[in-house]
Amino acid sequence: MIRKKAISESDIIKNIEDIKSLEHAQLDGITSDDEELLSLCYNYGSYPCPGNDVQIFNNGIEKLAALKEDLLKSKKSIHIEYYIFADDKTGRSIMDILCQKAREGVEVKLIYDSIGSRKAPRRFFKKLRKAGGHVAEFFPPFMHIRLINLKLNYRNHRKIVVIDGKIGWTGGINIRDDHMGLHNRLSPWRDTHIRIKGSGVYTLQNIFLDDWRYSKNESLSPMSYIEKGYFPAPKLYGDALIQVLASGPDSQVQKIKEVYVKMITNAKKRVYIQTPYFIPDDVFLSAIRIAVVSGIDVRIMVPRKPDKKTVYLATLSYLKEVADLGVKIYLYDGFLHSKTLIVDDNKVSIGTCNMDNRSFGLNFEDTVIIYSTKINNKYRKTFKEDIKNSYEASVEYFKKKRWLTKFLQAIMRLLSPLF
Repeated sequence: MIRKKAISESDIIKNIEDIKSLEHAQLDGITSDDEELLSLCYNYGSYPCPGNDVQIFNNGIEKLAALKEDLLKSKKSIHIEYYIFADDKTGRSIMDILCQKAREGVEVKLIYDSIGSRKAPRRFFKKLRKAGGHVAEFFPPFMHIRLINLKLNYRNHRKIVVIDGKIGWTGGINIRDDHMGLHNRLSPWRDTHIRIKGSGVYTLQNIFLDDWRYSKNESLSPMSYIEKGYFPAPKLYGDALIQVLASGPDSQVQKIKEVYVKMITNAKKRVYIQTPYFIPDDVFLSAIRIAVVSGIDVRIMVPRKPDKKTVYLATLSYLKEVADLGVKIYLYDGFLHSKTLIVDDNKVSIGTCNMDNRSFGLNFEDTVIIYSTKINNKYRKTFKEDIKNSYEASVEYFKKKRWLTKFLQAIMRLLSPLF
């Protein structure tokens, strides 16, 4: 096991009896076909949480502005966790707010990943400690020597913010200038992040507290968290039911991957995928194949401008394989960093997990399954707008690649388990 046993979702929820008051909520988008998916996610530790308002942000600038507004309005607690928290214009603007709120008496806890945030000096995070906040480094290097990290291969890829236990954020956008589309050779940078207000925040809070408990070697009971006010009584803010799913190397089951496979194989109309990297295993590829052969409209969108050329070569190899099956492939004219899955008319998954073996098995990730015809319809329109800014790669596109490119693709595909 990579780390201590997580606080189970049921341990938290069973102590919040008020969740039952939301069972009468009018839900948008739930069908009888969703019962198996709901059960699967529940058995993987994700409680079905109704009554949520969900907002989608498709670029870093808008997300950053809205996040700052929420942070400034915080009254009790800010719990923030990022794979990349950079010491640049974007990072300093958020750090200034965190320090300000800590000085005001708000409980501020920050987790940053040792590998993702390796370029940020420790003095950058010390500012928050001096202001009265609390900081934890996830999987720090041995003896504080950056080049010696015995857990280098395991990364906390999550991006979570929970404010006063009522508002939650997650998605693909890190705290760094290039994720805002600033000074970036990969521009335009296209990404997706969500803001949740409602009972679904409980699960994000639970994931954060589990990571905090591990990083700081703390051992607190679920009841103590409730007494601290981290899980306030839920209210109805919207009509979306959501399930927040966490996965990582602390589990023998690749939970997010298996839920995605379930969603894809159960699809009745369509499966639309956005991911910066597409390096699936045989199980995931089989799910795609079954969907296509069953007559499902399957589309996959990846960036046309890669940030990692070796990974991109492997991605192209897998895309050629699924294109041969009949999957429509779109290359976004820029860098696409979104991690989204649209299924049929009522389900959308938005989170931190790429469609590759690293995210499925080695990284600590999260994703939000949203059951809502309204949200599904809205994001489907976004996907179609993204198609207008994309190049459709036909089977011929892959066949016309030079022999050297095809050779490199084959080599990178062979080495892809090491990425």
